[in-house]
Amino acid sequence: MAATLTLLLLEDEPLILMDLEFAAEECGCTPLCASSPKVALELLEQYGNAIDAAILDVSLGRGQTCFPVAHQLQRLGIPYILHSGDLDRHNERIRSLQAERIAKPAPVEMVIATALEQIRSAQGPG
Repeated sequence: MAATLTLLLLEDEPLILMDLEFAAEECGCTPLCASSPKVALELLEQYGNAIDAAILDVSLGRGQTCFPVAHQLQRLGIPYILHSGDLDRHNERIRSLQAERIAKPAPVEMVIATALEQIRSAQGPG
């Protein structure tokens, strides 16, 4: 039996975070939920390479963004996608991340499936 995949979910909207969490569990994944960059970075510190992929909201309230978390994921070689309602507002910076982008609203099942596809792509053929 394959090991359970672990997804880091960074989202400041509680209902969206809960929907993503449930969808991840329905796909057999273990979700690690964060509503701020600080908590997400703490989860990365604690779980490190046990995290298989991440789904990041871009704007996280109080002027915070996912960029510190995205940069840490890149350093660790963990694939991630951006799931945001304001992709246009951060357009230039988002393009610099070279991550797959999904505009909100989007079905959470599609968001989770896209994250799982990023894991498969990162693992390569095999």
